[in-house]
Amino acid sequence: MVTSATIYKILDNIGLHVNIRDVCVFLAPFFSSLTAISAYLLTTEVSDSISGLLAAAFMGVAPGYISRSVAGSYDNEGIAIFLLVFTFYLWLKSARTGSMLYSCITALFYFYMVSAWGGYVFIINMIPLHVFTLLLMGRYSNNLYVSYSTFYVIGTLASMQIPFVGFQPTFTSEHMAALGTFGLIQIVAFTQYLNMMTTRKHLRTLIRPFLTLIVLAMVLLLSYLVATKKIAPWAGRFYSLWDTEYAKKYVPIIASVSEHQPTAWAQFFMDLNILIWLTPVGLYFVMKDLSDSRVFLVLYAILGSYFAGVMVRLMLTLTPIVCVLSGIGLGEFFRTYLNFSALDNPQLSKTTKSSNDSSNPQAKGKAKAKPTPEKTDANNSSFEIGNEFSKMVQWFTVFCITLLIGLFQIHCTWVTSNAYSSPSVVLASYDSKGNKLIIDDFREAYNWLTHNTPEESKVMSWWDYGYQLAGLANRTTLVDNNTWNNTHIATMAKIFASSEENAYEIVNDLDIDYILVIYGGLLGYSGDDINKFLWMIRIGQGVYPNDLKEEKFFNSQGRYSIGNDASPAMRDSVMHKLTYYRVADFMGQNGLDRARGQRLPTEVTLNYFDEVFTSENWMVRLYKPKPRDILGRVPPK
Repeated sequence: MVTSATIYKILDNIGLHVNIRDVCVFLAPFFSSLTAISAYLLTTEVSDSISGLLAAAFMGVAPGYISRSVAGSYDNEGIAIFLLVFTFYLWLKSARTGSMLYSCITALFYFYMVSAWGGYVFIINMIPLHVFTLLLMGRYSNNLYVSYSTFYVIGTLASMQIPFVGFQPTFTSEHMAALGTFGLIQIVAFTQYLNMMTTRKHLRTLIRPFLTLIVLAMVLLLSYLVATKKIAPWAGRFYSLWDTEYAKKYVPIIASVSEHQPTAWAQFFMDLNILIWLTPVGLYFVMKDLSDSRVFLVLYAILGSYFAGVMVRLMLTLTPIVCVLSGIGLGEFFRTYLNFSALDNPQLSKTTKSSNDSSNPQAKGKAKAKPTPEKTDANNSSFEIGNEFSKMVQWFTVFCITLLIGLFQIHCTWVTSNAYSSPSVVLASYDSKGNKLIIDDFREAYNWLTHNTPEESKVMSWWDYGYQLAGLANRTTLVDNNTWNNTHIATMAKIFASSEENAYEIVNDLDIDYILVIYGGLLGYSGDDINKFLWMIRIGQGVYPNDLKEEKFFNSQGRYSIGNDASPAMRDSVMHKLTYYRVADFMGQNGLDRARGQRLPTEVTLNYFDEVFTSENWMVRLYKPKPRDILGRVPPK
């Protein structure tokens, strides 16, 4: 938001009067162009300009990044991926040159990244890992010492100025690798200094064991601080990257988010396509000539691939290195296959050059002994045929690769258009004839709330829809996408999982005016609340273990059913009743829930809530608790 306001003010001051909304809409595409330039700079830092241009081209069209950089995608990642790539470029530049200036600029862009996205933790662990690996490989240098020491000190102090970070770099596990590497490189630098200053051999032999003891003491101290909780352990979201079952067991609210699920193989193909095969080629050429900067690319590729496999959201962090390595691999390919002289017969060229060298007496002798015309013609003809065949193979190979790149562009355009360009509140579908249908139930419901409810109304829903209710309907919500208090979210889960009578009391205690539920059974929309219901229960039972039990919502066969064979707890729950109330009357007694492929429940009654709105395709349903005087209930004391 600060970036958007700054751009808006700059444009306004130079006479370009634009709407702040337009700035927000085009912010992500603008920064995506900067990301492509950053990919070019990063690639040229470790390779050449041809590979850099190819990497920038891949970065500009890869769906794995476009998913968060299309117009209207106003989220943290729109800025953060540019900062990630550009910070890595600056780091490699500073590590190669040993420039304190570049190190300071690296720290400043790291500070910008910290203010933009929590993914800054990836940077503050990748750079120390790079330094640590170089130390293990025996590649310590003064340039490395100057660049990392400058970056760490300035970057850490700058990041601590961000309110939500504060003193975390000094007492959380996410930052300990950077601190430990900073201490280690000081010890290595001190060792180098003593070795340089000490000429006596026996003194040198004493230095290494002494410094080894210091390192061991640091490791033991760090282990003690972690064991005694003086240093906070990894946060649940980050710890789930190492233990894939951790979030499901202990932090279900993290595991319930679709972006935090493991990545399917189909997702890799959709987001990367031919880059999947070009990346290993680029990695081969990188490892063939392994400079200090290229070690960083190898580490990034390994960690990026692992994290992207664990969490689908982290395809964002994998895409830049995939584009860089693909650019390097394709650059080497074109450099080889478009260099026609490389396919000429080197032995023949060498002989021709020798025969033309008048200073070589052996060459003069050979020049006198002329071969017969028949033999010369046969050799020349054979060489010309072989050379022509080589060029044909050359052109055919280049044509095939160029064709694949063209198909990749078509694939990227299709994926971007169909998967990543639709707003989340407007859905698209197709009828049996292939005609595109627009499903606008969300905006229809929010518009109804805006025009038919008092401005002070409070709307209850699952937290996924909190931002939309606040932004589009302009109504107060109890939880939204930025709710940090897990008890608030668990309370919503408890209401949905409770019986009507119990839920009614909680709803009145919280002064809730309307309840919103999403149902996709009519259209086959799988992202509705019934499919999320088990996650709601898992989140809720962490706070209310005596009231909520997941196993109660499975039927006698152990299935998650919504029909007449559903468990009593499921049939009595508010979620089930609000979702399926009157649905069987509309679709028929033998109707099918298309999202779950199950028969609809036939008898669903409501006693404590009134239906006030159902959208055209029955996706959004709104209910209002009945007044107490109608129910004849006495308010609790």
